[in-house]
Amino acid sequence: MSSPSFSPLRGELRVPGDKSISHRAVMLGALAKGTTEITGFLPGADCLSTVSCFRAMGVRITQEGDHVTVRGQGLHSLRKPDGVLDCGNSGTTMRLLGGILAPQPFDTILTGDSSVRKRPMDRIITPLSMMGADIRSIPGNGCPPLAVSGKQLRGISYESPAASAQVKSAVLLAGLSAEGKTSVTEPALSRDHSERMLRAFGAEVLTATAPDGRPVITVTPAEELFASAVSVPGDISSAAYFICGALMVPGSDLLLRNVGINPTRSGLLDVVRAMGGDVEILSESSAGDAEPAADLRVRASRLRGTVIGGDLIPRLIDELPVIAAMACTAEGITVIRDAKELKVKESDRIRVMAEELTKMGAAVQETEDGLLIEGGRPLRGAAIDSRGDHRIAMTFSVLGLLADGPVMISAPECVSVSDPDFFRDLRKVTGS
Repeated sequence: MSSPSFSPLRGELRVPGDKSISHRAVMLGALAKGTTEITGFLPGADCLSTVSCFRAMGVRITQEGDHVTVRGQGLHSLRKPDGVLDCGNSGTTMRLLGGILAPQPFDTILTGDSSVRKRPMDRIITPLSMMGADIRSIPGNGCPPLAVSGKQLRGISYESPAASAQVKSAVLLAGLSAEGKTSVTEPALSRDHSERMLRAFGAEVLTATAPDGRPVITVTPAEELFASAVSVPGDISSAAYFICGALMVPGSDLLLRNVGINPTRSGLLDVVRAMGGDVEILSESSAGDAEPAADLRVRASRLRGTVIGGDLIPRLIDELPVIAAMACTAEGITVIRDAKELKVKESDRIRVMAEELTKMGAAVQETEDGLLIEGGRPLRGAAIDSRGDHRIAMTFSVLGLLADGPVMISAPECVSVSDPDFFRDLRKVTGS
């Protein structure tokens, strides 16, 4: 597809529901007793893969737009599916299901599309095996398909080598049915949607700090979980393209409604402030373990380079491609480091961003764990290879607003995994 050029982003927009929260709401609703009503659900392909997997295990789920009803029968009520469970393009579905299925009294095979079958799963296989799980990579390379044979699990204290919400969640979900408490120690706190939602569904989850300052999350085995209404705020990862676009494109003034600003996810806002961006937080709402949300007003700004790394990375890992694009329009140099995790997403996002930004005339250097970007160069039109990665496609659709020629993006349909209405919304706010 071709991106429009030099169009400011104006008006107001409500971005789709948070993908991470939507996944977890369906999963915990399926494991809980009673009926869970989910509003604001993201009906993207990834979340629908989660719905499909649980339907295959006997859970009654109805979906009408962004309203989902899950009729759970309890923590131990899942039944063996008739065939393999297809996770589609969703690594979240596969990794969290690994933890849920490890203690179930049946055998299962988890598979996915060609992209997911290249994603590393040793990061969950290792801790789940320490708990006594029988989970293995069928091809023997640490990648899917995965064979899971349900076993009685024991609680462990696991020191995660990376701040990964997917790994943490898989271990905590397995810990619900283990003998004894299970704890995960992280080098930095990853997104905490699972902890918040587990508490809302009746699980005992404690977050503490180790003597060296690292976060420690502990779950106590549960007899049952109980249904809870879930209101899903807008996904800050989807909002990021419109936030960065409005900051970059002169004349922009955009209001984004009901965006999730969970502090474990809102690193983008910290980066925007460091770069001199004008983002105003309005109508903030938060109560207890409920997910905090707010309206965000974003105005075009004169941006400056910054350094992004360390504990900030887990709080904005999905937003780094569009942040890299935004850095191309800032004065000075932006450094992104400590971001090796980008190499094992739907594509090697470090390499892809370096290659595709260079096509547009940006000054970008790939490093072992990130990027060096010198901003301020004019951007030209180019043919962009998205590699079928939704975040790459959306990033260059926004950056194309500043190019001096057409930006043609391959496989634009891949955006449907996280934001099926992305192109419609982009046209709406740019008037094109």
